[in-house]
Amino acid sequence: MQTATPAARKAPRPRADALRNRERIVTAAREMFVEHGPDVPLDDIARRAGVGNATVYRNFPDRDALVREVVCSVMDRTVAAAELALAQTGDAFEALERFVHTAADERISALCPMVQSTFDQHHPDLEASRERCEILVAAIMDRAKAAGQLRSDVDVGDVLIAAAQLSRPPAGTGCDLADRYVHRHLQLFLDGLRAPARSILPGTALTMEDLRKA
Repeated sequence: MQTATPAARKAPRPRADALRNRERIVTAAREMFVEHGPDVPLDDIARRAGVGNATVYRNFPDRDALVREVVCSVMDRTVAAAELALAQTGDAFEALERFVHTAADERISALCPMVQSTFDQHHPDLEASRERCEILVAAIMDRAKAAGQLRSDVDVGDVLIAAAQLSRPPAGTGCDLADRYVHRHLQLFLDGLRAPARSILPGTALTMEDLRKA
């Protein structure tokens, strides 16, 4: 006589308040990492998020897990903004502009150095977010080139490096001053990407393979 195999139980879905708490923690951590760096005490993050210390550790067992979640969530939101722009307008160059300006607002230039100094940059979660970002930007740039909107002598690495550099305040200056001008300077850079090109760029286009080897 065979006994029936019990049906596998589905894992319970997180409650809405638990999801809200997790999002508050990630938002607070992002703000404080930008302001103070990745070594900010987790207790301070909990206070800004309005949750208890136990709630932070229940969601993120260690600092590396929290930093990784912050970086991945920033990259995912930046990609989502570019996808939305492309879906709404069909204009590839406008989607590229949306990506660059959103990346600046998300403070990617401040968060990216933490990837190399805080946790494994080859973690599957980070690599998946990075790959989605690279694929989308490459696709947008290819469409813009095909439409005659984007100069042909640039690549994904050129855009990502320039956007990060222009979003970072110069040495010896305050963040408030840089924040006032970052979008102005990013738009100057973006205008320089438009076709037809008005100059010949020195060197060769910077690809993602070049960045990974650096």
